[in-house]
Amino acid sequence: MHYAEIKKYDIANGEGVRISLFVSGCPHHCKNCFNEEAWDFNYGKVFGEKEEEEILEFLDHDYIKGLTLLGGEPMWPNHQQNLLPLLRKVKEIYPNKTIWCYTGYVFDDEIMKDMYDKNDFTKEFLSYIDVLVDGRFIESLLNRTLYFRGSSNQRIIDVQKSLKEKKVVEYEMNKEGEKIYA
Repeated sequence: MHYAEIKKYDIANGEGVRISLFVSGCPHHCKNCFNEEAWDFNYGKVFGEKEEEEILEFLDHDYIKGLTLLGGEPMWPNHQQNLLPLLRKVKEIYPNKTIWCYTGYVFDDEIMKDMYDKNDFTKEFLSYIDVLVDGRFIESLLNRTLYFRGSSNQRIIDVQKSLKEKKVVEYEMNKEGEKIYA
C-alpha cells in the first residue's frame, strides 16, 4: 500500500488535533475531489513499519485525540488488510484515542451488505473504527458549513453503536462540531 501523506497535526478531519494518514488509491474518482492525486494506487511512498512506528510515536501526546484514515480510499479491501496491523496497535497502546475513517462507500449499503460478511478483515477493521464519514463527495451537494465533511450526502456515523444496534447511528455533535457527551 502507498500513502500520499501523514499529517502530524490535523484539525480538519475529525475532532481535536489528530494524526491523519492519507492512503493512495481510490476507485471513486469524485468530481473535484480535494485530493485527486491520491486516486493513483502508486502515488507517494510505500507504507511500512517505519511509517507505522512514526504514527504511533506521534500519537503519544495527550493533546492528540486520535488517528484519522482518509485518502484515497482506506476501505478499499487491500487497504483494510494493510491497515489492520496499525489499527490493532493503536487500540492496544492508546485505547482512549479515537480512530476516524473517511470513505466514499456507503456504510449501510456497500460496506455492510457488500463487504462485511464477505471479508473477515472488514469486520475486524470496523471493530477499531469509532467514527466513519461515509459517502462519495458530490460537488452539487457541497456545503462548506458542514463539520468534517464536504457534501450534504455524507454522514458522520458512530460505528460501534451502529454495529451494536444493527442500524446507522449518526455521531452526535453540538453546533460547534464537538462530541456531545452523555
